[in-house]
Amino acid sequence: MKYLCLIYYPESAVDAMSDEQWLALVDRCLSFGESLRGSGHMLDGAPLQSVRSARTVSVRDGAVSVVDGPFAETREQLAGFYMIEAADMDEATAIAARVPPAYLGRVEVRPVRELPNR
Repeated sequence: MKYLCLIYYPESAVDAMSDEQWLALVDRCLSFGESLRGSGHMLDGAPLQSVRSARTVSVRDGAVSVVDGPFAETREQLAGFYMIEAADMDEATAIAARVPPAYLGRVEVRPVRELPNR
């Protein structure tokens, strides 16, 4: 079954890192991705740019609204994701516990909903 692991942490924590600390975190993330690929769990993944580059789009009664920034004001921002394959939620949760930036914030694990074929 497919699971999406959403990585959230305060961008201010990353902004406060030295270049050396940031590169060490990036290296751990790349190594983690390689280990997931090697085990057959990794389907996709990517880091996201800062929320400062985000836009939120909504459509109400045919009118499009575009707002700069993320959907919600929170202490933690969506920083990236891993799309994984796991046998069940327990295995997906165990994988999420190894995501390197989990120590900065949290990792939300969500099963992917399969839509019916049309």
